[in-house]
Amino acid sequence: MSLRLRRGLDGGQAPHGGADHTGAVTPGTWHLREAADVAREHTVDPTLGLDLAEVRTRAGRHGPNELPSAPPRSLASLLAEQFRDLMILVLVGAALISGVLGDWVDTLVIVVIVVLNAAIGIVQAWRADRALAALKQLAAAHAVVLRAGRTDRIPAHALVPGDVVLLEAGNQVPADLRLFESVQLRIDESALTGESVTVAKQTGVPAGETHALGDRTNMAYKGTTATQGRGRGLVVATGRTTELGQMAHLLAQGGWEPTPLQRRLSAFGKRLALAVLGICVLVFAAGLLRGEPALLMLLTAVSLAVAAIPEAMPAVVTVLLALGARRMVAINALVRRLASVETLGSVTWICSDKTGTLTQNRMRAETLRDGQGLRWDAAQSAAPAACELLRAAALCNDAQVARDGALQGDPTETALAALAASAGLQRAALERQSPRIAEEPFDATVKRMSTWHGDAAGVVGYTKGAPELLLPLCEGLWHPAGATALDHAHWLQQAEAMAGEGLRVLAFARRALPAPPEAGDVKGLQFLGLVGLIDPPREEAAAAVRECLAAGIAVAMITGDHPATARAIAWRLGIVRDPRSPVLTGAQLAGMDAAALAACVREVRVYARVDPLQKIRIVQALQAHGELVAMTGDGVNDAPALQRADIGVAMGRGGTDVARGASSLVLLDDNFATIAASVREGRRIYDNIRKFVRYALTGNAGEIGVIFLAPLLGLPLPLLPIHILWINLVTDGLPGLALAAEPAERNVMQRPPRPPAESLLARGLWQQVLVAGLLLAGLCLGVQAWALHVGDAHWQTMVFTVLTFGQLALVLGLRSEATPLWRLGLFSNVPLLLAVLLSVVLQLATVYVPWLNPVFRTQPLTAMELGWCLALAALVWAAVEAGKAWCGRPAG
Repeated sequence: MSLRLRRGLDGGQAPHGGADHTGAVTPGTWHLREAADVAREHTVDPTLGLDLAEVRTRAGRHGPNELPSAPPRSLASLLAEQFRDLMILVLVGAALISGVLGDWVDTLVIVVIVVLNAAIGIVQAWRADRALAALKQLAAAHAVVLRAGRTDRIPAHALVPGDVVLLEAGNQVPADLRLFESVQLRIDESALTGESVTVAKQTGVPAGETHALGDRTNMAYKGTTATQGRGRGLVVATGRTTELGQMAHLLAQGGWEPTPLQRRLSAFGKRLALAVLGICVLVFAAGLLRGEPALLMLLTAVSLAVAAIPEAMPAVVTVLLALGARRMVAINALVRRLASVETLGSVTWICSDKTGTLTQNRMRAETLRDGQGLRWDAAQSAAPAACELLRAAALCNDAQVARDGALQGDPTETALAALAASAGLQRAALERQSPRIAEEPFDATVKRMSTWHGDAAGVVGYTKGAPELLLPLCEGLWHPAGATALDHAHWLQQAEAMAGEGLRVLAFARRALPAPPEAGDVKGLQFLGLVGLIDPPREEAAAAVRECLAAGIAVAMITGDHPATARAIAWRLGIVRDPRSPVLTGAQLAGMDAAALAACVREVRVYARVDPLQKIRIVQALQAHGELVAMTGDGVNDAPALQRADIGVAMGRGGTDVARGASSLVLLDDNFATIAASVREGRRIYDNIRKFVRYALTGNAGEIGVIFLAPLLGLPLPLLPIHILWINLVTDGLPGLALAAEPAERNVMQRPPRPPAESLLARGLWQQVLVAGLLLAGLCLGVQAWALHVGDAHWQTMVFTVLTFGQLALVLGLRSEATPLWRLGLFSNVPLLLAVLLSVVLQLATVYVPWLNPVFRTQPLTAMELGWCLALAALVWAAVEAGKAWCGRPAG
C-alpha cells in the first residue's frame, strides 16, 4: 500500500514555508513516526514541496548535503612526514657535526641520502593519492525534487531537510528519506547494511520499537540505490547527520595506528641511537684518559657514530617498500600507506565482510524441489528440466532483458529468470502465449507477489512468496491430471532445511479461474514447489581462504547478513569445518561485556547481524590478545573497522569511497584471492627487509669493531669518516636496493605469521650480526697489524678495501637464511649480482683512479695486496655458508 499525503490531512493545511522544527525529533527515529507527522514536523506540504525562500533559509541553517572530507595532503605535509623518523633526525645531526668540523664531503653525502629518502616517500604518497582519486566516483550527483509545486533536477548537495525527493529505479538515494509513497520500490542497501538481498519499501510504521537499519522499511538512506519501482520521500537528514555521515564521524574519531614495521623500526632506531651515544662517549673519554688530543678523539667519536648508524637503512627500507608497492599494483593491490606493504605479511587474523568480498553480491538459484518429484541442484546438474514451477518463475517475474541480453531488475527475480531460461523458458515467449492481464505487486506485509495470465480456459494465476505464509493458502499439490493431497508439514520442513543451508527460499503456487479474482483474494492455491537462492561465494575465494589458513592466518566472517546464510557461506568457503558451527549474532554480542567477548573472540569464526560499532569491538578484542588484524570490506558499514584494524583492505571496483578512504590497501579487482597474493608479497618484503637489516648491521658492527678496537690494540685510527660513509653508501645502498628483487623463500606461505611484537633482531639475528661483525673486524685489524708490521704504506687502503669487499661477499651469503648460494644460483637475483659487480668496480675506482685518490685518501694497491683483500672477503662468505649448514644440521 502506498500513502500519499495531501493538503489538509489533519484538518488543516500544513504551514507552507514555516519554521523548521526538525530538532524536536531524535535523529534515527523518523521511521517510528507516521508520514503525516514527519511532514508536519518539517512544515512542508508533500504535494507542493518547499518554496524557494524556505530552501535558502534551511540551506543556510543546515549547510550543504555533503559528507566532511579531509583536504588533500599538501607537499609541505608530505615533506614533514618524511622527517619524523628518529633515524633520519640522527643522520641530520651527524651532518651538522660533520659540517661544524669542516668535513663538507661527509656532510654532502649524508644530505644526499636524507633528501633521497624524503623524495622516495613523497613520490609514493603522491602516487597513492592520485590512484585513489582516480578510483573515486561521485555518488548521487543529482536529485529530482518537488519544490513550489514544480519538479526539478538539482545537484544533490543542494538538498535541505523537508525537500520532497522523487526516486526511480537506478537512482542513488541522495539523502536520508522518510518514504510516503512506494510503488514496488526496492532498494539495494548492501553498501550500508551488508545485506545482499534488496529491501522492499513501504510507507507504514514498522511494529516494535527497536529496528536495525535493514528493518526500517519506510526509510531510504543516502548512498543506497533504488533497483526497482518508484517512490517519494521527505528529506529528514542531510550531510553529516545522515546514517552515512555518522559513519564518517566514526572514522573521524579514530586515527591511523602505526604499522608493525613502523613500530619495529622506531624501537630499533631508539635503541641504536642510545647505544651509539654511549659508545661514542666511552671512546672519547677513554682517549682523553690515554692522553690523546681532544680534536682527534672527537673526530674518532664522530667516525664511530657514522659507522654505527646505517645511513642507508631509511632510504633502502623506503625503496624496498616502494618497489613492493609497485609489484603489488601488478597483482591488483593498491597500497595507500607505504609501511602497510609488509603488514599483510604478519597478520594473524583476517576479518572479512561477506557481501561483495567473499561472495559475488548477486543472487543465483541453487536448489529446486517441485511437487512432481523433480529435484535439481546447481552443483549436480547444468540445467533443470522444464516444469510448471519454472514456468511460474518466468511469468511471475518483473526482470527485463537489456539490449545486450543481460537481465536487469531485482537480483532475486533476475536469478529466477536465469533459472527458467536455462530450461528454455523465456518470459517474453511465454507471455506471447499467455499475456499478463493483471498483477499484485510484491507486498512486504504478506511477502508475496501474484500475476494473472490469459489462456484458452480463462486465466491462470501464479504466486510466489515466503513458504511459511504461502503454504497455508494452498489446498492441494498441483498435478497435470488434477490436484493431489498436500503435506504441509513436509514442505515446511523442506523449506526450513533449505534455509538452514543459507538459502533464501521461495514457494510457488498456481490457481486457474475463469477470470481474475478481486485484489487480495489469494486462496485455494495449488502448490508447485520451492526454489532456494543464494548469493554465491566467489570461485577463487575458497582457494584464497585455504591458502591463508595454511599460512597460519585465522579467517573470520563479519557480516550484517542472516546467521544461517553467513554460516552456510562460511562452510562453503572453508572458514568453518562444521555446517552447524555456532554463529555469534549482533544481538548476542550487544549483551556481552569486554571480558565476555575477549573470552570467546578467538574461537568464533562467523558473526552475523552486526553493526559498525560491533565490528570495531571485534577487532579491538582480537588486538587485545596481541593479534594483528586485517579487516576487509567494501561497504560504508565496514569503514570504521577498516580504519581501526592494523590494516584495512577495501574493494576498489565495487567498494564505496568511504571504505577506500579508510583503508591501507585497496584491491583493484575486488578479488579476495588478491589478499592471499598480498600476504605472500608482504612476507617476501619483510623477509628482504630483515635480510637487509642483518646485512647492514653486520657491516656496521664490523666497522664499529675496527674503529673501537684499533686504539685499544695500540693501532692508529684505521679509517677516516669519508671511508665509512663511502662503504655504507656503496655496500648498503646498491646491494640493499637489489635485495628488493630477492624471490620469496620456498616456505613463505607454509610458516606461521610472525608474532606482532617480534623484534627485527629476533630468532638469533643479533647473535649472527655480532659473530659475523667481529669476524669482519678481526680480518680488517689483522690486515692492518700485518701491514704495519711489514712496513706496508698501503695499510689504510687495504683495510678500506677488505671492509668493502667483505660486505659485498656478505650480501651474497645472506640472500637466504637457510639455502646456500649454490642452490639459489647467482642469476636468480640478477639485480643483486649486477649491484655487487658495480660496487666492486666503484671501489676499485677509488683505489686506482688517480684523481679520486686525494678525495678518498687512498693509494693504488699491488696485485698481491689486492689478492689478499679478495681472499679475506671470500672467508667472510665461506663463514656465512658454514653457519647455514651448522644451523640446518639435524639435532643429536
